[in-house]
Amino acid sequence: MTYKDDDFAFEPVPGLPAHLPRGEEMLWQGSPQWRSLAWRGMYVRPVAIYFGLIMAWRLSEGLGEGGSIIAASAYALELLPAALGALGVLLALAWLYAGSTIYTITSRRVVIRSGVALPMTVNLPFNIIENAALRLSQDGSGDVPLKIAKSQNVYALALWPNLRPWNFSRPEPMLRSIPDAQRIAGILAKALQVSLEDGESSSAGRAQAAGRTEPRAQAASSLTAHDLQGAVS
Repeated sequence: MTYKDDDFAFEPVPGLPAHLPRGEEMLWQGSPQWRSLAWRGMYVRPVAIYFGLIMAWRLSEGLGEGGSIIAASAYALELLPAALGALGVLLALAWLYAGSTIYTITSRRVVIRSGVALPMTVNLPFNIIENAALRLSQDGSGDVPLKIAKSQNVYALALWPNLRPWNFSRPEPMLRSIPDAQRIAGILAKALQVSLEDGESSSAGRAQAAGRTEPRAQAASSLTAHDLQGAVS
């Protein structure tokens, strides 16, 4: 896994720090949907519900103390500026991050370029991906979290908000709030499967050339390909 600070770097290809090497093919590139990112990634709904409950409690308290409906409503609405401010900040963050984030799937890796003030590019070769999942929403968008080999360090601050929620001990990079997530998961599954088969063929060829028998190669991405194929069937 590699990290690259792209703050002032020129991108020859949007979302990539350099042209793809010979033999590597871009299969898909896209960005999060900002509304979906706000709803699920920035937790706009829980925050709105929280403020709504507090305002309802204040209204009930005002009425319970014998105040008029006007006075109780005014007491509850005192929180409205704070609620609108908090929601506005979260919506702005979602819009900014969606606009600055580009996910790329190639025939050899997943690349995440993200960051508003300090853009970063993270390369995730297929051979370090142990597992993946697909979480779909009713609108067809979804998330694809990637479990990385334990031997690889994942810097959560460099990847946020492109991380699976609540996985603090072992952060998982995630393609977040992508449109048409089921189709994209299928593209990734197929690429992982092809990469796995190519790796096994190369390993078998090297063993034969050396005149000895080696165990059948077990790429970490085999689990990913299997899981994603099942998720998109």
